[in-house]
Amino acid sequence: MASDSPAKRVVIGADPSSLARTVADRFLIRVKARIADGRIAHVALTGGSMGSAVLRAVAEDPRADEVDWSLVHFWWGDERFVPAADPDRNALQAREALLDRIPVPAENIHEMAASDAGLSLDDAARAYADELAVYGDGRRAWPSFAVCFLGVGPDGHIASLFPDRDEIRVTDAAVLPVRESPKPPPERITLTRPVINASKRVWLVLTGAEKASALGLALAGANYENVPAAGAKGRKRTVFFVDEAAAAEVAPDLIDVDY
Repeated sequence: MASDSPAKRVVIGADPSSLARTVADRFLIRVKARIADGRIAHVALTGGSMGSAVLRAVAEDPRADEVDWSLVHFWWGDERFVPAADPDRNALQAREALLDRIPVPAENIHEMAASDAGLSLDDAARAYADELAVYGDGRRAWPSFAVCFLGVGPDGHIASLFPDRDEIRVTDAAVLPVRESPKPPPERITLTRPVINASKRVWLVLTGAEKASALGLALAGANYENVPAAGAKGRKRTVFFVDEAAAAEVAPDLIDVDY
């Protein structure tokens, strides 16, 4: 059943395309509710094929024209430290899928620095932490995201927080540089668990049978150092949006048919 609870729930779509439309639908509903009284909605985006598919579905939904995008700020959970024009860059993918197709002010788009922006990897991470701090809520040096999107790798990684690495354990920083990433490219920038878990809603989007094991471990409460996805928790909701292939190991009582 649906409720406003931080308990982990699962929403299943038949296939990646229908799942993307489902997530886009929930996203538009949530953003419109957040900004209805003039409040700002901070949103953290993810990369990858499903991250882009969700954003394209948002752009193609007629209700996108009803959103006052001047009240929405876009951030990223992580970024590949590559040149700005590199197609692997999460921000470039998001711009092509959605951001260049909606009237969102340029100052509302908070990209992590590219490798050709004149900053070192460490300076780029510090610069992003400083930018987050501008929108801190008094209790934290970062905004509380209305929605934080996360992808999940077959190894259970989220953002650029990989299993059994130091970054997943850090609690005294908002943003970290990542070197020698187990997944290319080797240099990245990532938000830390405290920033992710300060989000009102964490939405993890994953598809494919190769993600079933990671999903099962995350739902079963595995150690987050070994399975980072298990440690992603929104303050109000934590939802895994998955397709049927990824849902092979999901217990029926965790499936939310109403959300």
